[in-house]
Amino acid sequence: MTETLPPRSRKVKILATLGPASSDAKMIRRLMLAGADAFRINMSHGDQKQKAKLVDHIRALEKEFHRPTTILFDLQGPKLRVGQFEGGRTVLEKGQQFIFDRSDKAGDSKRVQLPHPELFESVRPGTNILIDDGKVRLNVLKAGDSEIVTEVKVGGPVSDNKGVNVPDVVVPIPALTDKDKDDLQFALEQRADWIALSFVQRPEDVAEARTLIGDRAALLAKIEKPAAIDRLNDIVALADAVMVARGDLGVELPPEQVPPLQNKIVATARQYGKPVVVATQMLESMITSPTPTRAEVSDVAKAIYDGADAVMLSAESAAGQYPCEAVEMMNRIADSVERDPSFQARIHFTQTRLEATTADALAGSARQIASTISATAMLCYTSSGSTARRIARERPPIPLLAMSASLHTSRRMGLLWGVHAVHSRDVSSFEEMVEKAKRMALRHQLAKGGDRVIVMAGIPFGKAGSTNVLHVVRLIGDELERYGN
Repeated sequence: MTETLPPRSRKVKILATLGPASSDAKMIRRLMLAGADAFRINMSHGDQKQKAKLVDHIRALEKEFHRPTTILFDLQGPKLRVGQFEGGRTVLEKGQQFIFDRSDKAGDSKRVQLPHPELFESVRPGTNILIDDGKVRLNVLKAGDSEIVTEVKVGGPVSDNKGVNVPDVVVPIPALTDKDKDDLQFALEQRADWIALSFVQRPEDVAEARTLIGDRAALLAKIEKPAAIDRLNDIVALADAVMVARGDLGVELPPEQVPPLQNKIVATARQYGKPVVVATQMLESMITSPTPTRAEVSDVAKAIYDGADAVMLSAESAAGQYPCEAVEMMNRIADSVERDPSFQARIHFTQTRLEATTADALAGSARQIASTISATAMLCYTSSGSTARRIARERPPIPLLAMSASLHTSRRMGLLWGVHAVHSRDVSSFEEMVEKAKRMALRHQLAKGGDRVIVMAGIPFGKAGSTNVLHVVRLIGDELERYGN
């Protein structure tokens, strides 16, 4: 029997990663009922055939629940790795010298291959090289075309193909590898709603991906490299959304620097009116425990208080023992935070700027009007999603129901704060617009008799970027009889 999914009571969205623990239709359905609004498909693991099955499961649930559902494909990005060792591993001691070279001979405790010629061109004396998520740290003493001589600052075991991070330089490698381009084409064939671009360093990385994607999907830039912070405004301006990818940021930077940078990224995205997702290790202990730590709960709460559009679960829902419990916990945290009387004041610490357009002026006014007249909901018609994004940027205190004749647009809006997206036929007249807004407000239980709702749209209808109408509607008794069912 089909269960109904009314609009969420919370505004922040939950993005759940799918993986071995959540790859069958039954579990994905449970995650959706538990509170997942969007699903992340990680292209770093598994094959494309497995990913296609995940898409099929999600789209089947979308039809069952009559709710546009967001799918984000996360591209792996360039992975820097050491070569292989004799016996598969070695141990580096603090203070010793260690050499990276271009020989494909098996490594030992003195040297190993570094199969990335770009690094030999980029590093300089003083550059830090990190191995295995920063567990082993080395400092460059001398760099040449064929070898890099380092001193071990933090020793430890190193095994075959461990990851390498170089936080101090912009490595001249493209953000899209050949694998990424193949995965991108696959994702677009699967009608992905969002594409996440990993290891963005420069705005040019975003521009390259945009050229390949066109308007077939929205583009999210993952901010996980220190170099990206230096060009943050340019990257945010080019992307459709950004992610605070705290995992790699926490590897390449001292951990105490990550919270201020999270604040900066969230605030910058909000100022540009772009959705922002906070990700990585949010409820990490729930991979193996049915309950989180108090510190993790506070971490999730902070992201919500800061006004993030979405919070993401990674291994917690993809490979953990308690995927549904993790989603339910995140849902409860969000509900609790958003019921806090101080919540509205907190999320408006960040000042958003309006462009000199009619659409922005109306979006900026709508929140104030809603408070003044005690409206219970906002409704908007949108063909591209830009109207909903503009309204969401203002973080209104009431729900926003966004209607679009484009299913693709409806799906993309799943990462927008406070937006309940509905795929609906377009309207052709002002009168039809008003009647449909009333019907939808009642059908989705956002209003009742005597309530006022705010309706925004563009005339002529169906033309992207033409928002120029703000209309206040009061629902009366006979409409409850006509539309209540």
